[in-house]
Amino acid sequence: MKFTRLLAFRLFVTIILVMLVGTIVVTVINTQWQSQRYMESMVGSAFRASDIIKRSTHYSMLLNRREDIYQIITTVGTEPGIHGIRVYDKRGTVTFSTDSAEVGTRVDMSAEACNACHGVGTPPLSPNPDELTRVFKSPKGYRVLGMITPIYNESSCSSAACHAHPATQTVLGVLDVMLPLDEIDALLVESTHMHYLSSFILVAAVALVSGIFIWFLVNIPVRNLTLGTQEIIKGNLSYRIRVRSKDEVGALARSFNQMSQELQRAQEEILEWTQTLEHRVAQKTEELQRAQHHMIHVEKMASLGKLAATVAHELNNPLEGILTYAKLLKKKIHGFPLPEEKSTEIQTELSLIADESSRCGSIVKNLLLFARRDRGQMTKVSLQSIVERSLRLIDHHLKMNRVALERELSDQPIMLYCDPEQIEQALLALEINAVEAMAEGGTLKIQAALSDDARNALLRIADNGVGIAKENLEHIFEPFFSTKESGKATGLGLAVVFGIVERHRGTIAVESNIGVGTTFTMTLPIQTETDSHAAQSL
Repeated sequence: MKFTRLLAFRLFVTIILVMLVGTIVVTVINTQWQSQRYMESMVGSAFRASDIIKRSTHYSMLLNRREDIYQIITTVGTEPGIHGIRVYDKRGTVTFSTDSAEVGTRVDMSAEACNACHGVGTPPLSPNPDELTRVFKSPKGYRVLGMITPIYNESSCSSAACHAHPATQTVLGVLDVMLPLDEIDALLVESTHMHYLSSFILVAAVALVSGIFIWFLVNIPVRNLTLGTQEIIKGNLSYRIRVRSKDEVGALARSFNQMSQELQRAQEEILEWTQTLEHRVAQKTEELQRAQHHMIHVEKMASLGKLAATVAHELNNPLEGILTYAKLLKKKIHGFPLPEEKSTEIQTELSLIADESSRCGSIVKNLLLFARRDRGQMTKVSLQSIVERSLRLIDHHLKMNRVALERELSDQPIMLYCDPEQIEQALLALEINAVEAMAEGGTLKIQAALSDDARNALLRIADNGVGIAKENLEHIFEPFFSTKESGKATGLGLAVVFGIVERHRGTIAVESNIGVGTTFTMTLPIQTETDSHAAQSL
């Protein structure tokens, strides 16, 4: 911003101009007043000088002693501050003057000094004092104040025997006293110069003081406010102005700081709400994606269940027939006259057919379990008892694989309304998978507890085995998917577990890291018999 556009500069210029005009006006008025007072003083001095001369010569005039009169006037005329003294008769003839060259000369009766007595009309008996004075320039160029004093025909003059004047003659002559004004004019010039000089010094001092005050009280606070607004525009809402004064500018700075604080708090609230909204949107999106994935998975499982049920029913009878005839042929082969070596070979092949048929039958059985949609025989049972039973069944399996067992079961009974056989089957499947994942031994950890809201039972099975790759986690509950070597698993175990948990309106989650282990968490709702029947009717 240009310097001339600053508020402080405009205020400073305004103050200086007002001071300058004011001091000039005051100086002019004061000079005129002083000049008037000096002139009045000089007029008074001229009047006193005239009066002294009149009084001093009054007695000599009565006696007509001209030499005494002239001597007195001459003595007074030589005093400092007297320019000259004249005496005129009524016809304007100079009868006496301190300048001898003027004696006998006549003055112009129409001059300004004579208008008081010889003007148009009848002359007044007592002229205005202002009409008795005049100012003119001397031959040397300086001003002179002249004052005429009429010499009136008094009764003592008109009755005197020596030089009597007619009583009808009012004025006998005029005394003209002239005082020089050069000293007064010099004093006025010097006084005027001093007034202007003092006015200039005063204006300069006021300008300096007002400039300092305006700089610190106006310019700096306004500049700080401007910087503050620029910082706010840049988005720096934490910017604060240092408040040093308690005046209006300080109040404005405090209001600015309060506004910045409110804006910062509002921005933080908006940011917090934005982050909360984003978090909630992300959370809801994740929940929707999870629900969508779950629905897709459920539909997939339902479709696979129907297919599995159809395939299982279609394969079950032929497999039973193959198994039965394989066993029958093994019995009949003993009655045929065959070489022992050949008989043994046939027996071995028939045993292989029977074993494979039995294995296929197990697969069909698992398919039927996977396709099963009902929850079986529902009853109220303790979750701890189901866990203890499953652990007894795999106790020998744990010892054979050098797996340690850690159990954390809630002291408070957790009563579930469920099919205990199906829950036990699901728990056994997860425990066996955990043991098989720890080929070199490890620790199996079983936890059973209530959720924080006491509305669900939490069953957690954890191992520190090989773990499951992240890309396989989303497929482990699909039928026929297995991470084990080909031929060692059917890939239906976890699918059956998923179906059992789903039929009990629960959820199952898995967490796993390669080389760290795997944790399965089953969440089963705590249902009463009424709740279970209501759920089945839906």
